[in-house]
Amino acid sequence: MEQLTAGHGALTAVRAGRGRDLVLFHALFADRTLFDPLLPQLAERFRVTLFNLPGFHGSEPAVLPLMDAYLARFEDGHREFEIAPDAVLLGAGFGGLLALAFALDHPERVGKLIVSGVTARLGDDDRALLPQLADAVAAAKVDPVAEQLTGRLYSPAFRASRDMADICRRTLLAIDPKAMDAACRVLQETDLVPLLGRLDVPTLVVAGAEDAMLPPAEQKALVGQIAGGSYRAIDGSGHFPMLEQPDAFRAAIARFVGL
Repeated sequence: MEQLTAGHGALTAVRAGRGRDLVLFHALFADRTLFDPLLPQLAERFRVTLFNLPGFHGSEPAVLPLMDAYLARFEDGHREFEIAPDAVLLGAGFGGLLALAFALDHPERVGKLIVSGVTARLGDDDRALLPQLADAVAAAKVDPVAEQLTGRLYSPAFRASRDMADICRRTLLAIDPKAMDAACRVLQETDLVPLLGRLDVPTLVVAGAEDAMLPPAEQKALVGQIAGGSYRAIDGSGHFPMLEQPDAFRAAIARFVGL
């Protein structure tokens, strides 16, 4: 894959394939390999650019823990990577929230939007847990947090097939602690609900039917706040259906993006 940098090295990405631009924003608890099961097929039809979120794979942590700092970084990437204005933007988890915010802020740069595992505002209970998560990463003591996250992120069947707690632990330890702290602050402070009515980008929400991190009903509610939004649920999947059920995920987005 082609290695890319933007913003004088502040943002890194990888690229594969040819065709219409498809930009991927990964989650906070998984790096860009989250999309590996989809990449070969997507790269046959699209020029796929996988952004590394701040703190991952050489992307520098955001200077300020503000949504605007993330969006400015991604705007640099879209410009310097010469991503076309009709690009499809696909984001998962925290990356989905960032994708939603980017589409609201820069609708001229997004042709279609797909988000998964996303709500426009986290619930109070989840927001209250974020400082604990940031502190655990800063102290490099993530084992209890990894166990807790694994139980909420993945379906029981998927957890039984591999050691997801160890994978989650290694992912958390690989994140720059400053980036984790910034991301947690952004998640705590972001409320996009009042802005959803102005979203003018065709949007598809894809949820895992067994998502214990963000129940499908909450994700479906997001669709009701977006004009022309549509919704798909993936059976047998937790928070990351593109990883657990890649064939079903690809089928769910196929008509929307023209696969």
